[in-house]
Amino acid sequence: MDHTIRQLSPTDTPLLDAMLTMFGEAFGEPDTYNGARPSSAYLARLLARDTFIAVAALEGDAVVGGIAAYVLDKFEQERSEVYIYDLAVAESHRRRGIATAMIREVQRIAAGRGGWVIFVQADYGDDPAIALYSKLGEREDVLHFDISVR
Repeated sequence: MDHTIRQLSPTDTPLLDAMLTMFGEAFGEPDTYNGARPSSAYLARLLARDTFIAVAALEGDAVVGGIAAYVLDKFEQERSEVYIYDLAVAESHRRRGIATAMIREVQRIAAGRGGWVIFVQADYGDDPAIALYSKLGEREDVLHFDISVR
């Protein structure tokens, strides 16, 4: 069956909700994505922001892939960067070009919002993600640090 790729709007909170469930399953982290589920009102406000991008891959009514990304306005030039925060495809739908198609949609959206580049991180050992991102862009080896706000 074919899939449809589409950007979610504020009226698509049920799809974003389903995307959260799919992320939890795909990443093996159900508590992270389902333990404190945001309200529909919160999700609608998030989807209405021009600094948030949600793209879903649908097979019929089912969410089989998704991207959550953030638009970061730069200060040194009038341009922005887009950070793909989460990207997942349901295990049963992998290796069908869905992730690439979703990234292409984010590229289209980013260009329309003055985007200069899209960046994403992958974990060492996540060979499928590294292969995908290497195919689509240039690799930078950097260190990532989490700094607690507490």
